[in-house]
Amino acid sequence: MKIIDKNKKAFHDYFIEESIEAGIVLEGNEVKSVKMGGVSLRDAFCHFDKGELFLKNCHINPYEKGSYFNAEPRRNRKLLLNKSEIKKLVGKIAQKGLTLVPTKIYFKGNYVKVEIGLARGKKQHDKRVTLKEKDVKRESEREIARLK
Repeated sequence: MKIIDKNKKAFHDYFIEESIEAGIVLEGNEVKSVKMGGVSLRDAFCHFDKGELFLKNCHINPYEKGSYFNAEPRRNRKLLLNKSEIKKLVGKIAQKGLTLVPTKIYFKGNYVKVEIGLARGKKQHDKRVTLKEKDVKRESEREIARLK
């Protein structure tokens, strides 16, 4: 598994409760661009439309060596899930405060996959606590490394 991009903002803004792997429908030039690392999930989100799940606002750079047939960088891309998985997600999204956020995009074999997190939003004080815990952990690791 080769990770192309992680959505660090999602982990900062949300508590990820569950994650699901989904395929993504891409055009040929987009796959080549993804292989070169030209993808950003920073502002991306998932949205249901007519019983299908779409990845919106995900930026994939136009392929450098492509022609004028390159796809739009921020077009909507369909995510591939089983019907039962989609129904399960729709039921969970109906709960108050839950949303779907892409957390990472990676290659699994020759296929591009997207990991979607079922997320609950963090409040401002939750974000501060998370940053404080991260700082304490980093400091303790430095002290342990210094003592060795």
